[in-house]
Amino acid sequence: MTKDDARNQAQAQLESIRGMVFRLEHAQDCPGDEFCDLDDATILEGLNIHPSEQASADDRAAYHDEDEARQAILEDALDVQIRSDWGEPGDLEPGEYMILLCTGGPAVRIIGQLDSCYPASAQIEYQDWGTPWTALPTSSAEEADLLTYASQFYYGE
Repeated sequence: MTKDDARNQAQAQLESIRGMVFRLEHAQDCPGDEFCDLDDATILEGLNIHPSEQASADDRAAYHDEDEARQAILEDALDVQIRSDWGEPGDLEPGEYMILLCTGGPAVRIIGQLDSCYPASAQIEYQDWGTPWTALPTSSAEEADLLTYASQFYYGE
């Protein structure tokens, strides 16, 4: 594996996250009835089903189920961890989070700051064996999708 392989893996993870966030936000906004303008390929890809000629009514219903869309995000991560900042005993609350997406060579994670146990920032990073974690440059739209993705997890009260 090369550094480019690790970067490519991070880019693939980012695209997958963007698809899951698109599905979640679409499910929140669209009733999923005959007025939905999503094509069959988008529906099937969002459900991780190999595109066939047409999505069934059950496929369309599953795609528009907000709970199923959120569950897909929760099942995507390998691990979610938090850590605290320095503080007085009893006053500590989580300060940072890390969502591990894949391990080994390459590995990909999302890290960020927490504000009152809610993600306030999100950055995707990658590494390969023996290399440091490196941030993948992202656009503001990609950062917003990373933050939406990270916001689906529980970090404490």
